Amino acid sequence: MNEYIKQLEYPTEPIILLSKKLKIKKFLKENNKKKIKKNIAVLGGSTTHDIVEILDLFLLYNGIEANFYECEYNRYYEDIMFNNEALKDFKPDIIWIHTSFRNLKNLPQINDSKEIVECKAENEYKKYLSMWEKCRRDYQCTIIQNNFEQSFYRLMGNKDVSDFHGALNFISELNLKFYEYAQKTNNFYINDLNYIASYYGLQEWHDLSSWYLYKYCCKIDAIPYLSHNVSRIIKSIYGKNKKGFVLDLDNTLWGGIIGDDGVENIQIGSETANAQAYLEFQSYLKNLSYLGVILNINSKNEESNAIKGLNHPECLLKPSDFIVIKANWNPKSQNMIEIANELSLSPDSLVFADDNPAEREIVKTQINDACVPEISQAENYIKEIDRNGYFEITTLSNDDLSKNKMYKANAERFKLEQSFSNYDDYLRSLNMKAIIKPFEAIYMQRIAQLTNKSNQFNLTTKRYSQSEIEQISSDSNSICLYGKLEDKFGDNGVVSVVIGRQDNDKLHIELFLMSCRVLKRGMEYAMLDELVYQAKKRNINTLIGYYFKSGKNSMVKNLYKDFGFTLKEINNEDSVWELNIKDYVNKQEIIEVESIK
Repeated sequence: MNEYIKQLEYPTEPIILLSKKLKIKKFLKENNKKKIKKNIAVLGGSTTHDIVEILDLFLLYNGIEANFYECEYNRYYEDIMFNNEALKDFKPDIIWIHTSFRNLKNLPQINDSKEIVECKAENEYKKYLSMWEKCRRDYQCTIIQNNFEQSFYRLMGNKDVSDFHGALNFISELNLKFYEYAQKTNNFYINDLNYIASYYGLQEWHDLSSWYLYKYCCKIDAIPYLSHNVSRIIKSIYGKNKKGFVLDLDNTLWGGIIGDDGVENIQIGSETANAQAYLEFQSYLKNLSYLGVILNINSKNEESNAIKGLNHPECLLKPSDFIVIKANWNPKSQNMIEIANELSLSPDSLVFADDNPAEREIVKTQINDACVPEISQAENYIKEIDRNGYFEITTLSNDDLSKNKMYKANAERFKLEQSFSNYDDYLRSLNMKAIIKPFEAIYMQRIAQLTNKSNQFNLTTKRYSQSEIEQISSDSNSICLYGKLEDKFGDNGVVSVVIGRQDNDKLHIELFLMSCRVLKRGMEYAMLDELVYQAKKRNINTLIGYYFKSGKNSMVKNLYKDFGFTLKEINNEDSVWELNIKDYVNKQEIIEVESIK
């Protein structure tokens, strides 16, 4: 790993990151890895220049090339409310309103009545509410809003947090109003400035010299922590989260080496400090699995010993909590690739956690873009992994909550497939049923999520926020289809999305994607059949398909050729295809499809 790039993973050294930012950016820009491009408006109540420069690095590291708009110092309200033409011309995909404690000018006074304090809080909230609603009307974009960190002083001492006169109490009440709005509003996210300031330390965060001299709301050295926190939200919105763990066992999930010490002597439970650290780490992982983070094992062990260890009465994680268990003596890099293949994922979508630095180094060198956090002692594992924000939650759908169940069902399908000599017979045995319909409000969140998470089966690699999906869906020139698929092993949920834009008698397919968990089951042909049907209803004669090469979608390079399209244009490896649908015959016969006819 480049010596500077490692500063973009926890633990960050702020001084190095700030001083070497230009070299780091040059390295990231020269990386040929394809990036998605987004316009991000940063509207600050304090100075934002260095914050934006460091945010740019974290986004580039996560495959997002941002074009930034910055308002003039403390002009965030005016830029939003008074029709700034430059901001309108910028057409932001995201607006980040970067305000802080320093922007609260009407804090309670000791001689204020409770009614006056409540009025002050309501007026402050209404100011922000008016900005959010105008952003939603004018830009239909994603909004990120800071909450407020606590003050660096307590006028009333401890009572400041509980008495209505207290600034700390006022800030807490205002933050709660922000959270209530976030809970009921799509495409609106809170950047938890309060947590970052507390984590960094309020005494250091409120560096008065940084404020008086440069009008930074925080100490200069704290900027990387702030920028990284915002980047976590943005990369999650655009599907750059990791999907799961590949975990070692010995000295990672428990203390000791089970093959040498025996299952009765491994350290897990509440008897010792070390055992408690491993137990808490397992609890952290199990809770992540409830959020849809998938868990897998990659251990140099006899499989029987691995299973015995996981069945230890003090272990919170049992064999059933893991999708794939590889306990053998093969190189861990080989096991990791095999695990990814069995899950139909790319290896870089998984986080490899191993206490052994030699094993970590082998995986990093053998697998391109492998995600391998540096972990030290068991008591630090949670902090070292959690601070990197691999699994930042911006949306939480029913599909996410069911993800482990879905991947386990996929493992059962994989076993069944091995028992058939004829692949079509295997597909028929699944008893597949699909629902293919125009976009519906109930699935908008999942559709947007899928556009940002699907990398391998995504022909144009386009990414959309939920607000963008809603706009496209309401456009009369668009054909928008989602597909759900279930079989005898379970419901896979929404797994495919197609968006076409009509231009007279032609339909341009701007998005055609499918979840990797239903690859090679014929769902793509079912989606094409329905797309053709809907196109014919509009007197469309020709479909035009596009393939834009990314680092991960080579598997669908020839999809349009397989569909029967004719190649019309090729530029490097990007291509344009065309299909006359006048005499089109449906291509899919195995899946039972329910659609709107």
